[in-house]
Amino acid sequence: MNRDTRRTRIVLALLLVVSLAVVTLDYRGGDQSPVDSLRSLAAGAIGPVEGAAAAVVRPVSDTVGALGDLGSQHQRITSLQKKNAELRTKVRTGQLARHRAAELDKLLKVSGTGRYRVTPAQVIAIGSGRGFSWTATLDVGTRDGVRKDMTVLNGDGLVGRVVHASGSTSTVLLAVDATSAVGSRLESSMEIGVVNGAGRDPLQLQLLDPQAKVAAGDRLVTFGSEGDAPYVPGVPVGKVVHVDKPGALTRTATVRPYVDFTSLDLVGVVVSPPRTDPRDSVLPPRPTPSGSTAPSGATASGASRPGG
Repeated sequence: MNRDTRRTRIVLALLLVVSLAVVTLDYRGGDQSPVDSLRSLAAGAIGPVEGAAAAVVRPVSDTVGALGDLGSQHQRITSLQKKNAELRTKVRTGQLARHRAAELDKLLKVSGTGRYRVTPAQVIAIGSGRGFSWTATLDVGTRDGVRKDMTVLNGDGLVGRVVHASGSTSTVLLAVDATSAVGSRLESSMEIGVVNGAGRDPLQLQLLDPQAKVAAGDRLVTFGSEGDAPYVPGVPVGKVVHVDKPGALTRTATVRPYVDFTSLDLVGVVVSPPRTDPRDSVLPPRPTPSGSTAPSGATASGASRPGG
């Protein structure tokens, strides 16, 4: 064992001497160093091995890097999806807010023109209830001054009447329900009749005078009930679109309501009726024929303005 140790030391010493000699020759030789040929030979032998090793290691390294990038991309996609959802919500909320603002503006114009004092309400449900087929549930009740048999309208016209009120909600019987009957008056002839609901079908007008004149395009408003309950006067009901042949006892016509009952949103409950009948003032202006203008001092319907 001592011989092996001695031999190892001698070999290490010789290798050290040779290494020092090679380093010295390489340093003194500069660019003409005799070691350059050995270095080139070693590079030629080792270079392909390094290239092969790099070719094997590089895909592994790229894969590891890609995995890291994949996680970053997933977070970025998730973040973009979240921002996109937030933007969509803001757009929908903005559209709904603009729609309700427009509905409120129309409601205030109608209530102001007719001198109705209303409590604005939101429709929170539509369907059948309390033995009726067509009802709407509002988010206002007795705490807001709402009582049974109050008129309900929106910016377009008559919606219906309150049939039940609790503390915070109320149920409205819509004018299109088959059990609904609204006393109405024709704008042009002042003839009186009853407008009945027919579900999804248009309203049906039954005039009291079987010989009364009525034509397509004639407009109707509520005639008003005794004590203004359940209907206040002057609320737009609809327009005649078809007149049936006169019968022996009645004269009937088909009426298209002003209100779209399948898209109710913002409505108003009339908590205080007008002091005087607004007559036809709440009806929308008639369209002016193309190429003509209304005479000075007259409305589009041809009626003189107050004081005109």
